[in-house]
Amino acid sequence: MEKQHAKTKIEKLKEQIRSLNYHYFVLNETVVEESVRDSLKRELKELEALYPEFITPDSPTQRVGSVLSGKFASITHMTAKKSLEDVFSEDEIRDWEKRISKLVVGEKIEYVAEAKIDGLNVTLHYEGGEFVRAITRGNGIEGEDVTHTIKTIEVIPLTLNEPIDIEVSGEVFFSKQSFEAVNRQQQEIGEALFANPRNAAAGTVRQLDPSIAASRKLSFFLYEMGKNTLSKIPEQQNEVLETLERLGLPVSPYVKKCDTIDEVLDQCKKMHDEREKIPFEIDGVVIKVQSREQQQRMGFTAKTPRWAVAYKFPAAQVTTEILDIIIQVGRTGALTPVAVLKPVFVAGSTVSRATLHNEDEIFKKDVRVGDTVIIHKAGDVIPEVVRVLIELRTGSENPFVFPKKCPVCDGSVERIDGEAAWRCCNSACFAQEREHVIHFVGKTAFDIDGLGEKVVVQLIEQGLIGDEADIFSLTEADFLTLPLFKEKRATKVIAATIKAKRVALSRFITALGIRHVGEGTAQDLARLLRMIICSSGQKTAIESALVSGINRGSSLSTDHDLLSPKTFYEIMNGFSIDQLLEVEGLGEIVARSVFDFFHAQKTAHLCDKLSDANVVILLQPATKSTQLSGKRIVVTGSLKTLGREQVKDFIKRAGGVVQSSVSANTDFLVCGDESGSKLDKAKELGVAVIDEEKLYELAGIVSVDSKIDTSKNGYNEDVQQSLL
Repeated sequence: MEKQHAKTKIEKLKEQIRSLNYHYFVLNETVVEESVRDSLKRELKELEALYPEFITPDSPTQRVGSVLSGKFASITHMTAKKSLEDVFSEDEIRDWEKRISKLVVGEKIEYVAEAKIDGLNVTLHYEGGEFVRAITRGNGIEGEDVTHTIKTIEVIPLTLNEPIDIEVSGEVFFSKQSFEAVNRQQQEIGEALFANPRNAAAGTVRQLDPSIAASRKLSFFLYEMGKNTLSKIPEQQNEVLETLERLGLPVSPYVKKCDTIDEVLDQCKKMHDEREKIPFEIDGVVIKVQSREQQQRMGFTAKTPRWAVAYKFPAAQVTTEILDIIIQVGRTGALTPVAVLKPVFVAGSTVSRATLHNEDEIFKKDVRVGDTVIIHKAGDVIPEVVRVLIELRTGSENPFVFPKKCPVCDGSVERIDGEAAWRCCNSACFAQEREHVIHFVGKTAFDIDGLGEKVVVQLIEQGLIGDEADIFSLTEADFLTLPLFKEKRATKVIAATIKAKRVALSRFITALGIRHVGEGTAQDLARLLRMIICSSGQKTAIESALVSGINRGSSLSTDHDLLSPKTFYEIMNGFSIDQLLEVEGLGEIVARSVFDFFHAQKTAHLCDKLSDANVVILLQPATKSTQLSGKRIVVTGSLKTLGREQVKDFIKRAGGVVQSSVSANTDFLVCGDESGSKLDKAKELGVAVIDEEKLYELAGIVSVDSKIDTSKNGYNEDVQQSLL
């Protein structure tokens, strides 16, 4: 920094800090978080150290009394794990309270507020009261078997106080004291320090050697029950914790029952204010509805329970300087501006880059290279620029001009009306191809061990692969041409590639990288195809398209439920947009994206190559055959024993296909209280209308009494067993 520039910046910093101090100490107004003031003071102190001739007696730095600042086996969960919706303010908590109140109109709602531990979610299984296994949360459906390390945690009983079967979930974490001890140990042996307790806990749990976990004092608190054989089922959320404690399991003492949402907000504030006094790291408060019966009626969305949210404490905010703005090109061709930052420590880790989202965001915030900005981690994860401190500009800052060409391939870019992102028009752009392949071999797709981002880039740069399908044509000799590859490593990657040639249908759809299609939508599409293939009787238009696709494609082995990628393409190519809109969860934008993808020659070419490489898609057997198998079902109104998302899940598990709207090919309309226009539509089209009892009967459940047992996340033992 030039001397004159430094002098100007020092004066600007002094002025800004004085203003913030006046608002904070005199007016009792918090203009920015205290960590922002600390960041500015730190920058001022660093500049004054470089240019001591500019230090003055009235500088905030000279004032006394200023505030300073391995790979494990996969195991399927007995009860699918849901994520919690995050909320970040009092207004969002109150909005949530309004939403759930509509689901239990006229009823009083009580709550439980639990300290949200910044740790690793793990589920324990006990059989006959004996500890048998421990599983990480994973993708919510299956997790990693970490029994060998979890059983070394002293607070976890190997035998419960009652000889029952039970599935319990909680958080593995380090106390602040134990975390400091672990980092001291890391320093003594010359290893890198852990950035935060959560990373340290996750790393310890995933150690191959259980003795390492045993040498570190991990803690564990349990807070939820899944499937169990308890004789008395808790009716309230706080009774769940009492039951766990009675069984001998450790539970958090930082839990409070709240009669009103105002008490919840008071507790959130109290937990935030006292978080430093708590002996372990917390990053918020989990708020749950107290009544388990109300929980059941509120039900779930596709990803979250409606009856619980996670209030996240305001993310720590700091200031830093934007050194540059670069453009990253993603898998869909989107050009994303990224701020290159002067490295700064925020919310537990050092960050050097922050997303600027799009051109409109840069313009709205008036972000320039050289600006001092406030950054935080959105959701305590993704660094982003909150705002520019325009008061600190010295005149040397440079506005950013969005490129008119792709910075990677120099191809043309376009911005579609209604979208915020500019996109590269060149489908052969290196950056897009790279991101496509990285996604294709990733954990949620083909999951090919050993093919990380760096290896993929090397394969593309050396011309060994041109697209995703070329991965399956590689030889050991190809890998041996790459840096750091020896024979053993090459053999291992080839073995992983061969193993990956048999891929589950939903993973294959995810791997294709269709715009707007994530894991959830991929699973919905996979479920639709499986149900159609397994159904019998008169074919609808969409089923006829499937049959036509099979005839045009290569082969379908009904004995082993296998599809070739070529056949899969032919099937999807036969669907119209209207037919795709029948799939639960597919809106017009997603349906159009799927339609366009499977009508592109590039997709046909890719699927042909994958078939030639002997890649096969596992259809996977559907659920147990019931009278609902293959039936298209719409649900309307409020049911007595199941929430809306629960009944959809129930239908899918019984082999049915859930539709969002009534059409001529709908088989059943399940009708509850307060039904609306869907009932009229069903009568008009002659669609069979059934009630809740008939739904259970068709699913093979004889008794309809006590369908819901609140201790088992929505299904009693009869329902569970009927769908196995």
